[in-house]
Amino acid sequence: MRAPIKEYDGVLLIDKPTDHTSHDVVARLRGILRTRRVGHAGTLDPMATGLLVVLVGKATSLSQYLMSADKTYVGTIELGKTTNTQDAEGEVMETRPVPPLTEAEVRAALNGFVGDQYQTPPMFSAVKIGGVPLYKSARKGEEVEREPRFIRVMEFRLTSWASPELGIVLRCTKGTYVRTLAHDLGAKLGCGAHLKTLRRTQSGHFDVAQAHTLEQLQKMSPADLEKALIPPHVALPAPVAVTVAAAPVTPADQ
Repeated sequence: MRAPIKEYDGVLLIDKPTDHTSHDVVARLRGILRTRRVGHAGTLDPMATGLLVVLVGKATSLSQYLMSADKTYVGTIELGKTTNTQDAEGEVMETRPVPPLTEAEVRAALNGFVGDQYQTPPMFSAVKIGGVPLYKSARKGEEVEREPRFIRVMEFRLTSWASPELGIVLRCTKGTYVRTLAHDLGAKLGCGAHLKTLRRTQSGHFDVAQAHTLEQLQKMSPADLEKALIPPHVALPAPVAVTVAAAPVTPADQ
Protein backbone atom coordinates (compact mmCIF):
# COMPACT_ATOMS: atom_id res chain seq x y z
CA MET A 1 0.00 0.00 0.00
CA ARG A 2 1.13 3.55 -0.75
CA ALA A 3 1.61 5.78 2.25
CA PRO A 4 -1.01 8.55 2.49
CA ILE A 5 0.08 12.02 1.37
CA LYS A 6 1.16 14.15 4.32
CA GLU A 7 -1.23 17.01 5.10
CA TYR A 8 0.67 20.19 6.01
CA ASP A 9 -0.74 23.18 7.87
CA GLY A 10 1.12 26.35 8.79
CA VAL A 11 3.14 29.30 7.55
CA LEU A 12 6.30 28.96 5.51
CA LEU A 13 8.76 31.84 5.20
CA ILE A 14 10.39 31.85 1.77
CA ASP A 15 13.36 33.87 0.51
CA LYS A 16 12.07 34.56 -2.99
CA PRO A 17 14.66 34.60 -5.77
CA THR A 18 14.66 37.36 -8.36
CA ASP A 19 13.80 35.06 -11.29
CA HIS A 20 10.45 33.96 -9.81
CA THR A 21 7.06 35.62 -9.55
CA SER A 22 5.15 35.10 -6.30
CA HIS A 23 2.85 32.78 -8.28
CA ASP A 24 5.90 30.77 -9.42
CA VAL A 25 6.89 30.26 -5.79
CA VAL A 26 3.39 29.05 -4.89
CA ALA A 27 3.37 26.68 -7.87
CA ARG A 28 6.71 25.14 -6.89
CA LEU A 29 5.62 24.71 -3.28
CA ARG A 30 2.45 22.96 -4.37
CA GLY A 31 4.70 20.41 -6.04
CA ILE A 32 7.07 20.10 -3.08
CA LEU A 33 4.26 19.77 -0.51
CA ARG A 34 1.95 17.83 -2.84
CA THR A 35 -1.07 20.00 -2.05
CA ARG A 36 -3.11 22.65 -3.85
CA ARG A 37 -3.80 24.55 -0.64
CA VAL A 38 -0.90 26.98 -0.83
CA GLY A 39 -1.17 30.78 -1.02
CA HIS A 40 0.78 33.84 0.06
CA ALA A 41 0.17 36.86 2.29
CA GLY A 42 1.37 39.69 0.07
CA THR A 43 2.96 39.53 -3.37
CA LEU A 44 6.42 40.63 -4.45
CA ASP A 45 7.21 42.01 -7.90
CA PRO A 46 9.17 39.57 -10.12
CA MET A 47 12.42 41.56 -9.84
CA ALA A 48 12.19 41.76 -6.04
CA THR A 49 13.77 39.23 -3.69
CA GLY A 50 13.28 38.46 -0.05
CA LEU A 51 10.56 37.54 2.38
CA LEU A 52 7.42 35.93 0.99
CA VAL A 53 4.98 34.71 3.66
CA VAL A 54 3.39 31.51 2.36
CA LEU A 55 0.23 29.93 3.81
CA VAL A 56 -0.30 26.18 3.70
CA GLY A 57 -3.39 24.06 4.36
CA LYS A 58 -5.73 25.41 7.02
CA ALA A 59 -3.41 28.41 7.48
CA THR A 60 -4.79 29.87 4.22
CA SER A 61 -7.64 31.18 6.38
CA LEU A 62 -5.13 33.55 8.06
CA SER A 63 -4.55 35.53 4.87
CA GLN A 64 -6.53 38.62 5.89
CA TYR A 65 -4.60 38.92 9.16
CA LEU A 66 -1.09 38.44 7.78
CA MET A 67 -1.53 40.48 4.58
CA SER A 68 -2.26 43.61 6.60
CA ALA A 69 1.18 43.62 8.27
CA ASP A 70 3.63 46.49 7.77
CA LYS A 71 6.60 45.79 5.51
CA THR A 72 10.32 46.67 5.51
CA TYR A 73 12.46 46.83 2.37
CA VAL A 74 16.02 47.60 1.37
CA GLY A 75 16.75 48.67 -2.18
CA THR A 76 18.55 50.82 -4.71
CA ILE A 77 17.15 53.76 -6.68
CA GLU A 78 18.84 55.04 -9.81
CA LEU A 79 18.35 58.71 -10.62
CA GLY A 80 18.31 60.15 -14.13
CA LYS A 81 16.24 57.46 -15.88
CA THR A 82 12.50 56.85 -15.88
CA THR A 83 10.97 53.58 -17.11
CA ASN A 84 7.45 52.61 -18.12
CA THR A 85 7.24 50.14 -15.21
CA GLN A 86 8.99 52.45 -12.70
CA ASP A 87 11.61 49.74 -12.10
CA ALA A 88 14.64 48.19 -13.82
CA GLU A 89 12.52 45.65 -15.75
CA GLY A 90 10.84 48.33 -17.85
CA GLU A 91 11.73 50.24 -20.98
CA VAL A 92 13.68 53.47 -20.43
CA MET A 93 11.36 56.31 -21.38
CA GLU A 94 13.51 59.33 -20.57
CA THR A 95 17.09 60.10 -19.54
CA ARG A 96 17.95 63.37 -17.80
CA PRO A 97 21.10 64.75 -16.15
CA VAL A 98 21.34 64.29 -12.39
CA PRO A 99 21.98 67.56 -10.54
CA PRO A 100 24.96 67.79 -8.17
CA LEU A 101 22.98 66.74 -5.13
CA THR A 102 24.49 66.61 -1.67
CA GLU A 103 23.81 63.75 0.72
CA ALA A 104 21.85 66.14 2.92
CA GLU A 105 19.62 67.11 0.00
CA VAL A 106 18.90 63.47 -0.85
CA ARG A 107 18.10 62.67 2.78
CA ALA A 108 15.75 65.65 2.96
CA ALA A 109 13.97 64.56 -0.23
CA LEU A 110 13.45 61.04 1.14
CA ASN A 111 12.21 62.37 4.47
CA GLY A 112 9.59 64.38 2.61
CA PHE A 113 7.77 61.14 1.79
CA VAL A 114 7.43 60.06 5.43
CA GLY A 115 3.89 60.18 6.76
CA ASP A 116 0.30 59.53 5.64
CA GLN A 117 -0.46 60.04 1.95
CA TYR A 118 -2.36 58.81 -1.08
CA GLN A 119 -0.54 56.89 -3.80
CA THR A 120 -1.79 56.13 -7.31
CA PRO A 121 -1.05 52.51 -8.34
CA PRO A 122 1.24 52.24 -11.39
CA MET A 123 -0.19 51.12 -14.72
CA PHE A 124 2.07 48.07 -14.70
CA SER A 125 0.41 46.43 -11.68
CA ALA A 126 -2.07 43.66 -10.93
CA VAL A 127 -4.73 46.08 -9.68
CA LYS A 128 -7.99 45.40 -11.52
CA ILE A 129 -10.13 48.13 -13.02
CA GLY A 130 -13.41 46.86 -14.42
CA GLY A 131 -12.17 43.30 -13.90
CA VAL A 132 -9.08 43.85 -16.08
CA PRO A 133 -5.57 43.93 -14.55
CA LEU A 134 -3.90 47.29 -15.19
CA TYR A 135 -0.80 45.68 -16.69
CA LYS A 136 -2.90 44.25 -19.53
CA SER A 137 -4.13 47.72 -20.41
CA ALA A 138 -0.59 49.10 -20.07
CA ARG A 139 0.75 46.55 -22.56
CA LYS A 140 -1.80 47.86 -25.08
CA GLY A 141 -0.54 51.39 -24.53
CA GLU A 142 -3.70 52.40 -22.69
CA GLU A 143 -3.78 54.74 -19.71
CA VAL A 144 -6.58 53.95 -17.23
CA GLU A 145 -7.80 56.27 -14.49
CA ARG A 146 -6.83 54.85 -11.10
CA GLU A 147 -8.15 55.61 -7.64
CA PRO A 148 -5.39 56.80 -5.25
CA ARG A 149 -4.90 54.56 -2.22
CA PHE A 150 -4.05 55.52 1.34
CA ILE A 151 -0.58 54.47 2.51
CA ARG A 152 1.71 55.35 5.38
CA VAL A 153 5.50 55.61 5.17
CA MET A 154 7.09 55.25 8.59
CA GLU A 155 10.71 55.41 7.44
CA PHE A 156 12.42 56.26 4.14
CA ARG A 157 16.09 56.41 4.99
CA LEU A 158 19.27 56.84 2.96
CA THR A 159 21.89 54.12 3.49
CA SER A 160 24.32 55.03 0.69
CA TRP A 161 24.78 57.77 -1.92
CA ALA A 162 27.04 57.56 -4.97
CA SER A 163 25.38 59.50 -7.77
CA PRO A 164 23.31 58.45 -9.64
CA GLU A 165 22.45 55.62 -7.21
CA LEU A 166 21.18 55.70 -3.65
CA GLY A 167 20.55 52.88 -1.21
CA ILE A 168 17.43 53.05 0.92
CA VAL A 169 15.55 51.42 3.79
CA LEU A 170 11.77 51.72 3.69
CA ARG A 171 9.15 50.86 6.31
CA CYS A 172 5.58 51.20 5.11
CA THR A 173 2.04 49.87 5.24
CA LYS A 174 0.68 47.14 3.01
CA GLY A 175 -0.11 48.02 -0.58
CA THR A 176 2.71 50.55 -0.93
CA TYR A 177 4.38 50.50 -4.34
CA VAL A 178 8.08 51.06 -3.67
CA ARG A 179 8.78 51.65 -7.36
CA THR A 180 6.20 54.44 -7.39
CA LEU A 181 7.98 56.08 -4.45
CA ALA A 182 11.21 55.83 -6.45
CA HIS A 183 9.51 57.36 -9.49
CA ASP A 184 8.02 60.17 -7.40
CA LEU A 185 11.39 60.84 -5.77
CA GLY A 186 12.92 61.34 -9.21
CA ALA A 187 10.14 63.77 -10.13
CA LYS A 188 10.72 65.67 -6.89
CA LEU A 189 14.45 65.96 -7.62
CA GLY A 190 13.77 67.03 -11.19
CA CYS A 191 15.76 64.30 -12.92
CA GLY A 192 13.55 61.22 -12.93
CA ALA A 193 14.33 57.88 -11.29
CA HIS A 194 13.44 54.21 -11.18
CA LEU A 195 13.76 51.37 -8.68
CA LYS A 196 16.87 49.35 -9.53
CA THR A 197 16.81 46.63 -6.84
CA LEU A 198 14.43 45.66 -4.04
CA ARG A 199 14.51 43.14 -1.20
CA ARG A 200 11.81 42.66 1.44
CA THR A 201 13.41 41.99 4.80
CA GLN A 202 10.41 42.02 7.13
CA SER A 203 6.65 41.49 7.06
CA GLY A 204 4.99 42.06 10.41
CA HIS A 205 6.93 40.10 13.02
CA PHE A 206 8.55 37.83 10.42
CA ASP A 207 12.11 38.40 9.24
CA VAL A 208 13.87 37.15 6.11
CA ALA A 209 16.59 35.69 8.37
CA GLN A 210 13.99 33.03 9.32
CA ALA A 211 13.22 32.19 5.69
CA HIS A 212 14.14 29.14 3.59
CA THR A 213 15.06 29.03 -0.08
CA LEU A 214 13.10 26.83 -2.47
CA GLU A 215 16.21 24.74 -3.02
CA GLN A 216 16.50 24.06 0.72
CA LEU A 217 12.85 23.01 0.94
CA GLN A 218 13.20 20.78 -2.13
CA LYS A 219 15.82 18.71 -0.28
CA MET A 220 13.90 18.40 3.00
CA SER A 221 12.27 15.22 4.27
CA PRO A 222 8.56 15.33 5.21
CA ALA A 223 9.59 15.57 8.86
CA ASP A 224 11.90 18.52 8.18
CA LEU A 225 9.23 20.25 6.10
CA GLU A 226 6.83 19.94 9.01
CA LYS A 227 9.43 21.51 11.33
CA ALA A 228 9.87 24.41 8.89
CA LEU A 229 6.17 25.26 9.14
CA ILE A 230 5.18 27.84 11.73
CA PRO A 231 1.95 26.71 13.47
CA PRO A 232 -1.02 28.96 12.66
CA HIS A 233 -1.54 30.06 16.27
CA VAL A 234 2.12 31.09 16.52
CA ALA A 235 2.10 32.90 13.17
CA LEU A 236 -0.78 35.21 14.09
CA PRO A 237 0.24 38.68 15.27
CA ALA A 238 -0.79 39.41 18.86
CA PRO A 239 -3.48 40.01 20.00
CA VAL A 240 -5.31 38.41 17.05
CA ALA A 241 -7.00 35.12 17.88
CA VAL A 242 -9.08 33.20 15.36
CA THR A 243 -10.30 29.67 14.91
CA VAL A 244 -8.34 28.05 12.12
CA ALA A 245 -10.67 25.79 10.21
CA ALA A 246 -10.76 24.15 6.83
CA ALA A 247 -11.40 26.94 4.35
CA PRO A 248 -11.41 27.43 0.59
CA VAL A 249 -8.36 28.86 -1.10
CA THR A 250 -8.33 32.66 -0.72
CA PRO A 251 -7.79 35.23 -3.50
CA ALA A 252 -4.15 35.51 -2.42
CA ASP A 253 -3.62 31.95 -3.58
CA GLN A 254 -4.21 32.78 -7.22
